[in-house]
Amino acid sequence: FMDGLMIMCTCQRNISYLVAAKSWNRPIVGHLAWAMGAVPVKRAQDSAKRGSGNVTIDVKQITAQDSSNTLIKVVGKGTKFTSEIKAGDKIRFPKSALGIKVESIDGDESMSLKLEDGVLEVISSQPFPEYAPFDILPHIDQKDVYQNVLERLASGGTIGIFPEGGSHDRTDLLPLKVGVSLIAYSALEKDGINVPIVPVGLNYFRAHRFRGKVTVEFGSPTYIEPSTLEDYKRGGSDKRRVCNALLGRIEDSMRSVIVSVPDYEKLQMIHAARRLYREDTETETAEQRQDMGRRFAEGYKRMLLKVKGDLPEEWLNLQSRILSYQKELNQLGIKDYQVVGLDHEEVEIGSETQGHGKGETVLHRMNIMGHIVHLLFIIVLAALPSMLLNFPVGMASRIYSNRRRKVALAASKVKIKGYDVMLSERVLCSIVLVPTLWMIYGLILFFFTNLDGPSLAVCFTCFPLFSYWSIMATEEGMADVKDLRPYVMRMIPSARKRLAALPATRKALRADLRAVIRHIGPSLGDIYYEKDVNWQEITTETKRLSTISSEITEETKAEGKKED
Repeated sequence: FMDGLMIMCTCQRNISYLVAAKSWNRPIVGHLAWAMGAVPVKRAQDSAKRGSGNVTIDVKQITAQDSSNTLIKVVGKGTKFTSEIKAGDKIRFPKSALGIKVESIDGDESMSLKLEDGVLEVISSQPFPEYAPFDILPHIDQKDVYQNVLERLASGGTIGIFPEGGSHDRTDLLPLKVGVSLIAYSALEKDGINVPIVPVGLNYFRAHRFRGKVTVEFGSPTYIEPSTLEDYKRGGSDKRRVCNALLGRIEDSMRSVIVSVPDYEKLQMIHAARRLYREDTETETAEQRQDMGRRFAEGYKRMLLKVKGDLPEEWLNLQSRILSYQKELNQLGIKDYQVVGLDHEEVEIGSETQGHGKGETVLHRMNIMGHIVHLLFIIVLAALPSMLLNFPVGMASRIYSNRRRKVALAASKVKIKGYDVMLSERVLCSIVLVPTLWMIYGLILFFFTNLDGPSLAVCFTCFPLFSYWSIMATEEGMADVKDLRPYVMRMIPSARKRLAALPATRKALRADLRAVIRHIGPSLGDIYYEKDVNWQEITTETKRLSTISSEITEETKAEGKKED
């Protein structure tokens, strides 16, 4: 929901999004989607149901079969395949979002699955040959949806597609659905339109928190190679091959506009390294943070490939120190930029080792208390209008969105913490509660005051303006709250010692990080040297190196087995 709004706010074209029918049928979301000219799509995962019994797969049959065999035999126990599943449906195993197509039903306890991209990875993650539960995803005919989309493209419209098939909060892309390739080839075949497929990357910073930020980046368009149209028309394996090839190019283009890393811990490390590397006097824009973060992410993946995942001890030690530094900041409740200020202050003033007198200590503590009182006064002033107009809505939306997050997290196979849900749900809740609160205040003024009609009208029409001003004031107040934490922590003896050690820790980390980057940077080419980088070329090259590395690893394993 919010992704679509963010793109519409930054794009000059009218976009018709493909929206899940589940969202289309929701109040407010559905109305907004209708107003924006969205196209509802029924998704198989929204109609998923638990299959009777459990199933198993003989993993040996997959590793032993020849390349021409594209079927996987499934054996059930207590299953009802003939009555619950039909050919063309898909099944889904626990902890996996990928649906595997059913090729044929051979009986109540026997069926065949189609071996496609990503299926082997899913099967290897399951406890086979132990029996496991499964979900059934019914086949859904999307003919009408495709026709609607093609008509809009033929008339010069723009279609917005989320090719991963849903929202998530992972640090990397999910496998893309082939629908975007089918739409592009259908438009070329039926209407002769080689539509540009433009990747859009949305990178959120604290999206589930008040006044979070987002960067929206549009990448270079991807086009179909016209010479592949004949292969598409032939159908069968040729059609699958060219569609998958296009899907791979689309995935490369999407990776060029996001910061993708293996897991959340690596994402934390990369953001911490980015902050340590930059000059303290520099003020970064969101675009500069995005660019530097991507350089660190791609450089890290390149170096992992170079050393085949076996990082040198000094790199692992540096990585551990960066994460420990970030953990210390989180525990103390301060930001990296605030550590720079600590370096210019006598945090340990009054200690015997520093040789400060008692009078100096008292004066310094009084100065800290003065800062605390001043910041508290500013915060209270900012909070007064917000307490009446925004605080009730903020608390209600926070509780509601957290409940919705837990529900979505329990129902999802791909979400990690469900923070992507919280942003949309908080906005939707606020859309309802904000005008409701204004109406309640209006009724209170009408029944419990002596104001006349014009005065009531003025008060009611001022509510939106006062709400906006209070949001701006609260934003400034939140910045003061962040600055307040270091002053409070300095009043605690144990925390004061930890604060005193931070500047030296940061200085040593920064020096070691820059030394490592100076050492490995030249081997990264454009990522290190160029100011303006073609990220699509960079991600494509990283993918190529990853493929080569995987092939070498597989060959090494195969040679090892032969020797055994």
